[in-house]
Amino acid sequence: MLARLFHMLLVACALLATPLAASMAQTAQPPADTVPLEKIQALIKQLDDPEIRAWLAAKSSTPADRASASMAAQITVSEKAIRDHIAAMRNAFPHIPGEAANAVRTIKSEINDYGFTTILVLFTALLALGFGAEWLFKRAVGGEKQPPFRADDTSAAPESSRSVKFLSELASLAVFSLVSAGFFLAFEWPGLLRLVILTYLVAFIVARAVVAIGRISLAPEDGGIPAGQEKPLRLIPASDAEAHFWYRRLAVFTGYLMAGWATISLLPALGVSPDGTLLVSYLLGIGLLVLAVEIVWRRPDRPATEGTRTRDWLLTIYLIILWGLWVAGLNGILWLGIYALLLPGALTIAGQAAGSLAVRRENSTSADSVRTVMIVRGVRALVILLAVLWLGLVWRLDPGVLAEGRIVRGLLHGVIILLVADLLWQLAKAYIGRTLELGAVDDMVSPAEAVRRSRLRTLLPIFRNMLAVVLGAVAILMVLSGLGVHIAPLIAGAGIFGVAIGFGSQTLVKDVISGIFYMLDDAFRVGEYIQSGSYMGTVESFSLRSVRLRHHRGPVFTVPFGELGAVQNMSRDWVIDKFRIRVPFDTDIKKVKKLVKGIGAELLEDPELAPHIIQTAKMQGVEQFGDFGMELSFAIMTKPGQQSLIRRRAYTMIRDAFAANGIEFAHPTVHVGSEEKPAAAAAATANALARKQAAELVEEG
Repeated sequence: MLARLFHMLLVACALLATPLAASMAQTAQPPADTVPLEKIQALIKQLDDPEIRAWLAAKSSTPADRASASMAAQITVSEKAIRDHIAAMRNAFPHIPGEAANAVRTIKSEINDYGFTTILVLFTALLALGFGAEWLFKRAVGGEKQPPFRADDTSAAPESSRSVKFLSELASLAVFSLVSAGFFLAFEWPGLLRLVILTYLVAFIVARAVVAIGRISLAPEDGGIPAGQEKPLRLIPASDAEAHFWYRRLAVFTGYLMAGWATISLLPALGVSPDGTLLVSYLLGIGLLVLAVEIVWRRPDRPATEGTRTRDWLLTIYLIILWGLWVAGLNGILWLGIYALLLPGALTIAGQAAGSLAVRRENSTSADSVRTVMIVRGVRALVILLAVLWLGLVWRLDPGVLAEGRIVRGLLHGVIILLVADLLWQLAKAYIGRTLELGAVDDMVSPAEAVRRSRLRTLLPIFRNMLAVVLGAVAILMVLSGLGVHIAPLIAGAGIFGVAIGFGSQTLVKDVISGIFYMLDDAFRVGEYIQSGSYMGTVESFSLRSVRLRHHRGPVFTVPFGELGAVQNMSRDWVIDKFRIRVPFDTDIKKVKKLVKGIGAELLEDPELAPHIIQTAKMQGVEQFGDFGMELSFAIMTKPGQQSLIRRRAYTMIRDAFAANGIEFAHPTVHVGSEEKPAAAAAATANALARKQAAELVEEG
């Protein structure tokens, strides 16, 4: 630390002394007109020297040439480093048996010639002691195992069961660690023996912690719950087979990894050379590679298709390439490859677990609450931050040095800006979605509240779309500004482009402006039935330039706002429905009016229809006389959209009442006649008169 500080002080002093020395030299120079001629001739002669000319030519090379030469030099240096690293591993391989024998001798000499048996017995005794203390602790707090959660048990909530399970795992691990490590540290042991036991004990505790996290997240013991019911303690959505598979693979992979880490960490203390240690780690890495390939080919969600087999072969080759990068010493590229393979899945799993935990803590089935979004996005941002920090640790990057580079600093700021913009967008979207979900209009709210909710359902989707555009544009401009791009010309160009678009697409501008004024005038809302010209239907949704109407017969109209014109809204406040009935001319009007009044009273007593009736059915009188009867007019005032249902019920009741009281409906009648009947009647009359006259003449005669 002191050497580094001293070096930094020297650099700072040199930087401060450089301009001062230059100024002093510039002051001490004689005037230009006092330079002797001999010195000028000597300078010209030196410039004619071929070596000096070559040096000046090299100094006067273009930046592109220097960058190309620097890149070539870096490639050469990297290639040489890889070759030297591989050669060192090849040279270290024959020395492995000798270094192993030397490590065994070191262990025997340090622990009084007892060898590995002493280490194994002592480590097993510590584990047994820790597990015994853990078992006693579980018995003391009420049982070794928690009772399984039953789906039909309403007395215990899944959240409390998960909390108990988590605390039980944490307390058990803490008791195991304290007892086993504390008992070992309470006595004096040889230095090497202490190092070996503590290293493997720490590895075992870390492996147990990871396995406990996997057990809490996957809950493989929930397989006893019937398949059709939810697994209340499983944070990560998975079937029983998947939960058991991944839990077992996590336990095996973590155990092998931590055992290998402990072994590699102890090799330098046992006298193994650095190259030998690296070679042993690469050989142990083959076991990790085999486990990873086995997971690829035996995972339970793998369908037996040709495409799946091709993808599995590609994943296998990819894993082998990663192992090769590790052996070649390219750790930076290795971790980039690991991130490309695992980071998307890690983000998804972390988000699912956090979302499941947040939703169940709120006892809500909605995954769009602000609290849920904060937890999910916070966990994902934490995963990304840890990944970046680990990559910086692998690359041995100094944050202070990174802050000096504009590009790197701009990239870091860009990542932060994008994360913040994503968080703001997700919060706004969750809040708007939650408001729309709670803003559904029902019969239990007041009319003023129903109007407010309907207006929110109309305006919030448009505001959500506009907010997405604004956040995206601002975030992109801020990222570009952080990378050193001048955004003022971009903003000016966007303005000019917008003006050109406005002149070139006047219809689009007309649609957008018309839509804004329709919204300001509150002409219609989502869920209302409107008619404009030949278009009619229920308003389903909006965009910036059009409205989507669903006709009552099913077709969907997408109508630009500029083509709507005058809008007839049929869903505001109230509706008066009028209908007519024809009765014969001799019908008793007063009796009909009395019957309809009784029908109106019955409608008001109907629990299904009464809430929708503002003024019940009544007869207004005789509307007009027709050819075969008179038309009686009726009216009823209802809430919008309910008039058809109430009118149909009124028709049925009027028909039944008329039939019960002997009132008929008027129907057309036709009188059929011809010209032959009057002629026959006249002939019959003439014949009767002739016979009568003949009879009178006979009597006189």
